Amino acid sequence: MDLNADLAESFGRWQLGEDDALLEIVTSANVACGFHAGDPGVIRRACELAAVRGVSVGAQVGYRDLAGFGRRFIDVEPRELTDDVLYQIGALSAFARIAGTEIAYVKPHGALYNAIVRHEEQAAAVVEAVRSYDPGLAALGLPGSRWLALAAEAGLPTYREAFADRAYTPEGTLVSRREPGAVLEDVDEIAQRCARMARGESISAVDGSEIQVSADSICLHGDSPGAVAAARAVRDRLTAEGAALVPFTRRA
Repeated sequence: MDLNADLAESFGRWQLGEDDALLEIVTSANVACGFHAGDPGVIRRACELAAVRGVSVGAQVGYRDLAGFGRRFIDVEPRELTDDVLYQIGALSAFARIAGTEIAYVKPHGALYNAIVRHEEQAAAVVEAVRSYDPGLAALGLPGSRWLALAAEAGLPTYREAFADRAYTPEGTLVSRREPGAVLEDVDEIAQRCARMARGESISAVDGSEIQVSADSICLHGDSPGAVAAARAVRDRLTAEGAALVPFTRRA
């Protein structure tokens, strides 16, 4: 199993998350690219730490929306979205290269991530950006999303993601953060649920029904209270059960 986290989301004097601590826990790092969060200094440091610790680097691309942290849908034209994603991948690639590593995958962020579960045009626009830049880059996203389907059709390697601390709808999509109970806080519950997903077992949706969430990687959010403790609990639980923690992009 792979554990990933969103990193480099601080900006100037505004600090968010504990990148140093999370990079001791995760195997893949979704590094912000400056459009929804992140400044050049924090992006460069995240790449350097990931390289030193053998953590796989992914481009966490999003809408051009610093004020909204990329969590607001933007009805952007497909060509413009393709260019925005290309710009972000290129910027992160420069920092990864001088840190002695390289980008291995692309994971959309926030509202863009949720939009391209079903939004055909925007999903195709993101796929086109990745394919144009490097068809060897992997796509990480929600199982059953148009993003992964179109990426596979374009020949990109695709990987499925599950979320450690987010509630799911009965359809297998994420409950909106505006809804109560959208983010789980009980550390033991989070760790237990991740162990079930790693074993291929069902988990409970927000309405109590059982759903199957197949995953190649589990996302550990770093911007919520107690995030590092929850991340450590998940890693400890998985390793105790014998799971090998390896970046999904480096599996044989």
